[in-house]
Amino acid sequence: MSSAAHPAADPGAPIFLVGFMASGKTTVGKLVAARLGWTFEDLDDLVTAGAGATVPEIFAREGEAGFRRREGAAVRAAAGLRRAVIATGGGAACRDENLEAMRAAGRVVALRVSAEEAVRRAGKASGRPLLDGQADPVGAARELLATRDRFYARAHVRIETEGQSPDEIADAVLTALGFRAPGGGG
Repeated sequence: MSSAAHPAADPGAPIFLVGFMASGKTTVGKLVAARLGWTFEDLDDLVTAGAGATVPEIFAREGEAGFRRREGAAVRAAAGLRRAVIATGGGAACRDENLEAMRAAGRVVALRVSAEEAVRRAGKASGRPLLDGQADPVGAARELLATRDRFYARAHVRIETEGQSPDEIADAVLTALGFRAPGGGG
């Protein structure tokens, strides 16, 4: 785990979990929210609710550019939330305007995972439009992660997920953000 100094944030400022697909953002986000007594939001759910379509349907209908526009609007809306943990899609933090909106509104935590582990966790039919149908999913994931990692590196905190349980990762997130140690109340 590494952490860069994060801005002195309002204790109720949102926590954004960013990182590559299958890094555990949703699972860990729900655990962190429950431990804090906060709400949990999945950015993709906010996008799909607004579009009335699934992520693959949005990609098919509007392309990646259309999805990213909708995602940017959802990031701006989520930035106004308080006492919320927001799990973002893998690409949400990979646009400067989205990442800066998250950084300005609250705390950004990147969950690290290797391309190989991400593909293993996601499975064959991952439901991830940028990975499904690839002849070499691990190679495609490596290339995608290589382009995205520079954005994830700008998070306030980075946490390794491999070899750790979701509970251990949630504990690491809370500790890195300065919340009381697990078991000590929050």
